[in-house]
Amino acid sequence: MKILSISLILLLPYIALILYYRQGWMSLKSYDPESTGRKKNTTFISVVVAARNEEKNIGTCIETILNQTYPAHLFEIIIVDDHSTDATVDIVKSFTAPNIRLVKLAETEVGQKMNSYKKKAIETAINISQGDLIITTDADCILKPGWLENMALFYEEQKVVFIAAPVVYIDPSPKDSMFKKFLKIFQSLDFIMLQGITGASVHRKIHSMCNGANLAYEKKIFYEVEGFKGIDGIASGDDMLLMHKIQEKYPERIGYLKSTNVIVQTQPAETLKEFMNQRIRWASKADKYTDPKITMVLVLVYLLNAWIFFMAVYSFFSKSAFHLLLLLIISKTIVEILFILPVARFFNKQKLLWWFAPAQPFHIIYTLIAGWLGKFGNYSWKGRTVK
Repeated sequence: MKILSISLILLLPYIALILYYRQGWMSLKSYDPESTGRKKNTTFISVVVAARNEEKNIGTCIETILNQTYPAHLFEIIIVDDHSTDATVDIVKSFTAPNIRLVKLAETEVGQKMNSYKKKAIETAINISQGDLIITTDADCILKPGWLENMALFYEEQKVVFIAAPVVYIDPSPKDSMFKKFLKIFQSLDFIMLQGITGASVHRKIHSMCNGANLAYEKKIFYEVEGFKGIDGIASGDDMLLMHKIQEKYPERIGYLKSTNVIVQTQPAETLKEFMNQRIRWASKADKYTDPKITMVLVLVYLLNAWIFFMAVYSFFSKSAFHLLLLLIISKTIVEILFILPVARFFNKQKLLWWFAPAQPFHIIYTLIAGWLGKFGNYSWKGRTVK
């Protein structure tokens, strides 16, 4: 009886939460710039890209930024090289467009105690930027031609000071092995869930979520909240922790831009080790949030997954526990599919949903490992070990 009670105490609030997220996503209208009547942009934008050993991706990223429909005289691209040891710098230098700037983090930074090189890179770029609106993306991203134009129109029309926008993983390559294809599909499904929660939570003002591969904020607001001060010792969080600082001051001026024109494509991890290091890095900032709502959500999700894992072990000794385990997994899977379906349609990733149910056991295990190591372990990222 106690096992049933604990199961319901964890499962029912989770179902209610996911259905609430679904309602939030469905009520979030897609942004249509044609309906605004605005035809002319006026905002000068600084696009900031922090890059470290990105020779495989940086060229494509820059090309897609240069190919924007936004007037070239109204934006600049600032690439900050974070001590790359490959051909990243040479590739950036090969672009001769007048609105590209290459900045290198000072070599003296290497010997200093620094836990977040990316925050330092972004801060360095903002300090020399000319734009009123800062838009960040990553060096492994591909941007659609209308990306900047739609971001600027949304910013000018909605009068927001911070914009979270959609990100999606690039599909697996036909050349990938079966394991690598599954790994990338698994990442895509997990990421689509996170993106749906992001849109719903920002729209409903439940809690703050965003992804640094596609976000924007006013430069003056960045300085007003003292940038990364107070969170600069945390390895990750150049996106969500900054967003939270801004949201505390301007709770009504945070927006989510739901538009297929601004979806940013990014590269999934190529190996299991790289994937786990990435997710541990994301999880490492979980206890740094000061918003009790997001903390409660994270605790509920972790406890439910931990309980399902416990029930899976206990079911070897109890037939009734096995039946309860099936109830938990089936209920969790059904409600998550109900949520992810409209989100997958938005990203045009419906074909991946066939993998959703088979991926459930792996998702539960990875959530437990990443959550635990994010709090008590360390990880390697871009050749650096971070605690």
